[in-house]
Amino acid sequence: MTPRKTYILKLYVAGNTPNSMRALKTLRNILETEFRGVYALKVIDVLKNPQLAEEDKILATPTLAKILPPPVRRIIGDLSDRERVLIGLDLLYDELSEEGFDFEEAPPGDAPDPAEGGAIP
Repeated sequence: MTPRKTYILKLYVAGNTPNSMRALKTLRNILETEFRGVYALKVIDVLKNPQLAEEDKILATPTLAKILPPPVRRIIGDLSDRERVLIGLDLLYDELSEEGFDFEEAPPGDAPDPAEGGAIP
């Protein structure tokens, strides 16, 4: 059994807007049900701390930033698409890998070229 990763997450919100509250509620639900490892969540209100949003180049809220483990990923929106959030946090990918699904990138010449009429499977 491999050790679980440590996740460092930042959720940028703009006050108590419906989208911000929905994102926070959805994220807390995901953290409670999906995270079996250690995580830290910092909620940043960009109305109270605009300099933090500027430093991290946050252009829209709500935005979830996964700082650790690398790579850094950002998910913009109210996080209502659970599968998209799990993929963005690399959780769904890890679970599928553990279940025996193989993820490999095709060599550059093997991908079909739609411009040449190649179909995408």
